[in-house]
Amino acid sequence: MNISKNVVLIDDGGANFTSVTAGLEQLGVNAPITRDARQIQAADLVILPGVGAAGYSMKHLRDNGLVDVICGLKQPVLGICLGQQLLCESSSEDNAKCLGIIPVKVKKLENIRIIPHMGWNNLTEIADDPLLEGFSTEDNFYFVHSFAPEVDSRWTIGVCDYGVKFSAIIRKDNFYGVQFHPEKSGKVGARLLANFLRLKC
Repeated sequence: MNISKNVVLIDDGGANFTSVTAGLEQLGVNAPITRDARQIQAADLVILPGVGAAGYSMKHLRDNGLVDVICGLKQPVLGICLGQQLLCESSSEDNAKCLGIIPVKVKKLENIRIIPHMGWNNLTEIADDPLLEGFSTEDNFYFVHSFAPEVDSRWTIGVCDYGVKFSAIIRKDNFYGVQFHPEKSGKVGARLLANFLRLKC
């Protein structure tokens, strides 16, 4: 895949930078990890990864002056796992106030036998969107999480049913979020990342 775009990963205090970086490298993209506002604003594409806790990551973003920077981005932005949750209004994890870009609340998965939700699952609903070009409900992605955004018809473009339905993929304008880990989802995840890399401002 020939990608000449400038892609950066935002340092949000998360823990899955190595796997995301490796996934992008397989697509021919070298994406630096940064908390530098000017470098983030100058990028063609921005990824907000994360494995960790909402409260800690939001404090990390605030302490580094990145909240307004992220909220003001006009290029395509992809939040992964915790990164998706941070794009939302709030999270019941740590009672955290999140970025508020997508007005959806993140809640703990309730009435589920096994928490965290960990393993491979398909999406039961998929919207028509450039990020999901070529996908169907037969495709499986790898999830590891205990919290997720609620389903909201305005912003949800992919739904997963793990005994309870939640937003597996959300979108508002140039901001996208996925609750699963595309970088750990094999060829299917690589295809989704490739679709993201093709997005235009």
